[in-house]
Amino acid sequence: VQLQASGGGLVQAGDSLTLSCAAYGRTFSSGAVGWFRQPPGSEREFVAAITWTRGTTYYADSVKGRFTISRDNAKNAGYLEMTSLKPEDTALYFCAVQENARAGSYYLRSSKYDYWGRGTQVTVSS
Repeated sequence: VQLQASGGGLVQAGDSLTLSCAAYGRTFSSGAVGWFRQPPGSEREFVAAITWTRGTTYYADSVKGRFTISRDNAKNAGYLEMTSLKPEDTALYFCAVQENARAGSYYLRSSKYDYWGRGTQVTVSS
C-alpha cells in the first residue's frame, strides 16, 4: 500500500488550500483516513480524520470551522480542505490510513495508523 499526499504550497494568511491523499495497492472499506501535521521543531499532531464507511469526522480544536476533511471511496482518496489559513498552520502535512474500524478515539492517535504517506509542505506567510 502506498499513500501519496499532494497539494501543499506557499500561501498567504487567509488563503485556502486543498490537500489530496491517494491510496494505491488496496481498496479500503473500513477504518479511516487521517491527516496529521508536524510544525517545524515540534511533534507530529492530529489534524482531522474521517471514517471510510459512515464518513464520521474528527477534528483538532485548532482547525475546527476552518478545515474540512472528506473522502471519495470510489477513488480510494481523502482530502483536506483548508480555509482561513494562519501562519501557525505551517507544517509538513501527512496523510495516513487505519484499515480497521475502531473506537473514535483511536483515529486521533498517530500510533494506531497502519499506513503513512510522505508529507506535503504547507507554508503560510503572514
